[in-house]
Amino acid sequence: MGILVHVLLTALAVWVATLVPGIDLEGGSTPAKIGTLIGVALLFGLVNAVVKPLVKFFGCLFYLVTLGLIGLVVNALLFWLTGWLAGELGLPFEVSGFWPAFFGAIIVALTSWVLNLVYDRVTDRD
Repeated sequence: MGILVHVLLTALAVWVATLVPGIDLEGGSTPAKIGTLIGVALLFGLVNAVVKPLVKFFGCLFYLVTLGLIGLVVNALLFWLTGWLAGELGLPFEVSGFWPAFFGAIIVALTSWVLNLVYDRVTDRD
C-alpha cells in the first residue's frame, strides 16, 4: 500500500513540474492525463532505482569534488531520460531540453519531499 501512495505522490509532483515551460503533458481527457502521470511516475521511479545507483557508483569522485552539486545535474539528466523513455513507450509526456529537465527535477524533488513529509505526519497520527 505504501508503494502505491508514493507512486501517486510522485505523480502529483510530476504534475506540478508540468508548470515549467518545456515539460508538456499532452493528451485528452483527465483520466488519460492521470494515467499518463502514474505511468511517468512509475517510469521515473524505475529509472531512479536502476540508473541512479550506477551513476553514483561510477561518478562518486565527481560527487565528492563538487560536494554533491553534480547530483542536480544527474537528477536533471534522469528526468530528461524519463521524458524520452515516456515518449518511446507512447506516453504523451515530453521534456524538451536540459533546462526544463533541470528545473522540473528540482520541482519534483521538492514537491515529493513535502508531500511525503505530510503523508508521513498524517499516517503517524493514526
